[in-house]
Amino acid sequence: MTTAREIMTADATCIGAQETVLEAAKRMTQLKVGALPICGTDEKLKGMLTDRDIVVRVLGVGQDPGSVKAGDLAQGEAVTIGADDDAAEILRTMSEHQVRRLPVIDGHTLVGIVSLADVARALPDAKVGDLLQAISEN
Repeated sequence: MTTAREIMTADATCIGAQETVLEAAKRMTQLKVGALPICGTDEKLKGMLTDRDIVVRVLGVGQDPGSVKAGDLAQGEAVTIGADDDAAEILRTMSEHQVRRLPVIDGHTLVGIVSLADVARALPDAKVGDLLQAISEN
């Protein structure tokens, strides 16, 4: 069975919890990505920051992206997947939590991210279609 480690995008780049949202936006632009994991000074994952978070939760309410910290936007415990978890667990977790990106951890270390695009490339169309439907329900 296919594992997260086999389909993930490795070498995920974190944004530090104390770095600003402006710095995160610049890094997203540089890396050509729509989300970054938020990591604390302890190197543990604190959450995910998306381009949508920046627009809706910072710019849309008139906050200054140069003064809002990335860590301020982390919401509760991050939804993750283990590096050796199989495709069925990836699909279940993404569906249940309605997320398009899952940080992949090995122990407590971030080792990559499984995105919807990674799933689409690796799994049969029917499973991907079911996942898309589940994520898009709300």
